[in-house]
Amino acid sequence: MKRLFLFCSLSLVTLLGQDVSSSDPKQRAKAAKEAIKSGPQGIERIKPLLSDQDVNVRIETVKAIVEIGSQHSLEPLVQALNDKDAEVQIRATDGLVNFYLPGYVKAGLSGTINRAGNIIRSKFRTESDDRVIDSWIDVRLEIITALGKTLSDASNADVRANAARALGILRGGGALDNLHDALRTKDSRIMFESLIALQKIRDSRSASSVSFLFRDPEDKVAVAALETAGLLRDRSAFSEIEATYRRGPSMPVKRAALAAMAMLGDERGRSYFIEAFQDRDDQIRTAAAEGIARLKDPNQIANLNNCFDDERKMPPRLACAFGLVMIGRTQRNETSALTYLINSLNLKSWKGVAEPYLVELARSKDVRMQLEQAIGGATKDEKVALARILSISGDQDSATVLERLTRDPEPEVMEEGVRALRNLRARLP
Repeated sequence: MKRLFLFCSLSLVTLLGQDVSSSDPKQRAKAAKEAIKSGPQGIERIKPLLSDQDVNVRIETVKAIVEIGSQHSLEPLVQALNDKDAEVQIRATDGLVNFYLPGYVKAGLSGTINRAGNIIRSKFRTESDDRVIDSWIDVRLEIITALGKTLSDASNADVRANAARALGILRGGGALDNLHDALRTKDSRIMFESLIALQKIRDSRSASSVSFLFRDPEDKVAVAALETAGLLRDRSAFSEIEATYRRGPSMPVKRAALAAMAMLGDERGRSYFIEAFQDRDDQIRTAAAEGIARLKDPNQIANLNNCFDDERKMPPRLACAFGLVMIGRTQRNETSALTYLINSLNLKSWKGVAEPYLVELARSKDVRMQLEQAIGGATKDEKVALARILSISGDQDSATVLERLTRDPEPEVMEEGVRALRNLRARLP
């Protein structure tokens, strides 16, 4: 039996060797596909095909290397980033992300590619991609450097935008200069993806690089730039954000400008928040409530209470609940604002709003203790979200709570507990 296995293995190696050096490009492409069966060992045999004259052979080689995966795929995928063909570059980029975020390649840009000869069509999702690797994962610097070079030097706009997206997902702080330079391009996709990447990396050094885009004629870019300035807490940009809000070139930009002011928590925004608190637009009211919350003015408790009790729209009501807790109403009972935020973690449409609020609130020890205590009687969805929240805003005491979740009978909770504990320990000194 062993002899038969050895004979079959040697036969496969010989056959692959012949196909790799075949004069027929179809046979070389077939050899690349067959290499998948050999696992990591197959990568070494087909690496020469990354320099093949036939683009279809190179494409099949990259696809095979991505599917095989493992650390042995990284070096050849970095090599493939230098290819002159856009599809090869896109598939190599997605493959690198896939190594650190398994499953990404199925939903990445390479999954949308349609090719007719030299014409390549691919489709970015219209919304931003919120995926990002866990904070405990370290990405090799040479990969970030190579993706940064692709963002700067590639001739195809989709390739460059896809590289920017990859840098965000991989928290590629080593390519900040490339991302800053990309903001000066004329392509809205590249600018947008670079802004979203800067939001994920969250490096304060990027704050001063985005304000010129507040006036971009493309609303999507201007909104992303305002969001970035807010998230990076760039108070030096307040005057420009204020001017953008007053000028109000469009309602999406006006909303984003007030939301950015709200993120800054700057006293200069007080009059805008008070006035906008009664606005007819529910998103403007939401941003106003967030701004009032971050000013932490106890004189605004009555206004926030009235909003929390009477507001019919969910976004501003959640924002008012956030404001009440931020100002000091940290008690947890059936009708409290904090309980309302925790319960909202069960709602598919609103957990994405409530969770960031609780991440910010959990920086307060009083709130953090309430959240840790709430886990004992929480639902599955609440436990999963609270684990993520504590991984971002927790302290050493939170580790004990997360350790309990790693033994939870619910598999999803247990998995999130393990991930959260690793992220917390990676973040704490």
